[in-house]
Amino acid sequence: MRDYELTIIIKPDVTDDDATAVVEKVKTLIGDRKGEIVEVKPWGKKKLAYPIGQYKEGNYVLTKFKLDPSIAKDLDASLKLNEKIIRYLLIKVE
Repeated sequence: MRDYELTIIIKPDVTDDDATAVVEKVKTLIGDRKGEIVEVKPWGKKKLAYPIGQYKEGNYVLTKFKLDPSIAKDLDASLKLNEKIIRYLLIKVE
C-alpha cells in the first residue's frame, strides 16, 4: 500500500449537503478498493487561479489515504465520471 493525496475541486453551485455527499462518495470509492483513509480536510470555497469553464471558484477538499498502486488508475477513472467535480489531482506521496 502506498500513500496518496487527492485534492478535489467541487463546483461552487453545489449545496453543502451535496458537497458532503461527493466527499462521502470519494471515501466510499477508496474504501471499496480496500484503501485506508488517513485524513479528510475540507478547505472550503476558494477562488481558482484561472477560470475552469464557467467557474471562477470552487470547494476544495484534501484527502490523504493509502491504496494499492495497481488500483489507483481505477480510482482515477471513477473520479472522471463525477459531474460535480470540476478538477482533481491524485498524487503519490514519497
